[in-house]
Amino acid sequence: MKKLYNIIRLLRPRQWIKNLAIFAAITFTGELFNVPIFLRVTAGFIILCFISSGIYIINDLFDIEKDKLHPFKKFRPLPHGDVSIPSAIFLSILLIVVGLFWSYLLSTAFFLTAMIYLILQFSYSAFLKHITVIDILALAGGYILRVYAGEFVSSYHISVWLLLTTISLSLFLAIGKRRSELTLVSQYSTSQINAIRKTLSHYSERLLDVYAAVFATSTFIAYSLFTFLENSRSFTITNDLLMPEFLPSYLNRKWLMLTIIPVVYGLMRYLQDIYEKHEGESPERVIISDKPLLFNVLLWIFLVIIIIYVIGG
Repeated sequence: MKKLYNIIRLLRPRQWIKNLAIFAAITFTGELFNVPIFLRVTAGFIILCFISSGIYIINDLFDIEKDKLHPFKKFRPLPHGDVSIPSAIFLSILLIVVGLFWSYLLSTAFFLTAMIYLILQFSYSAFLKHITVIDILALAGGYILRVYAGEFVSSYHISVWLLLTTISLSLFLAIGKRRSELTLVSQYSTSQINAIRKTLSHYSERLLDVYAAVFATSTFIAYSLFTFLENSRSFTITNDLLMPEFLPSYLNRKWLMLTIIPVVYGLMRYLQDIYEKHEGESPERVIISDKPLLFNVLLWIFLVIIIIYVIGG
């Protein structure tokens, strides 16, 4: 039983939350409750979980010695010796092969996206994470590809403003991850920091603070423009009580702008977690452990669904 638990830990199921980004395309195009499309995207979600878990194992294999020096990562199954290296290699190959084969059955475009994601993540584990700035861009690229995967598997496309929001938010989360890692090892010597992650010694807290401010701002601006410029489409339910005809037309069309409020709070709360609680190294851990932030995310999801599928934009 303990061995099974350690294998599950090796898969990092908590990080599967990131793969929910694959549902963005059908959610914002009004197709979330289209059952055949939803099931197809759900299959894509499972595939991404398979492939991402396989990559996480590869990353752990690359970093076994470095993770033994890390204050948190040293307790992971591989550096802690809870799972053998041969077992980890076999499981990684199995997950990736099954995931790629299944993705090919779903869609050629989705398969190619999964391949690009796999190559990017493998390259990150092998060498990109050792190159300053490129490491952040590679991290962000993984988030962005998840959204594109949702487009290709469903054949529904998000607006350019939502895409820009995704890019900005992805960079913001990647920078927050680096900022938190830098804080964790701030008491270590330069040689120890280089042994854990060489790029950290080339970032200063001030530089990462500027990066974080830039992409938090761009996330807010891009999302605000998305909510204002997005046209209502594919909405099947109308509600005359919530949208009476006597209201000005712009009030009838811009309800999605209400979701800016939880987005602003989420950005501010996440920055607080990074700077005051010294968290952010693992975005999914922050969301799950910070109850106000988790409630805010759930509120945002609720508002998006109600506005798009009940009120109508």
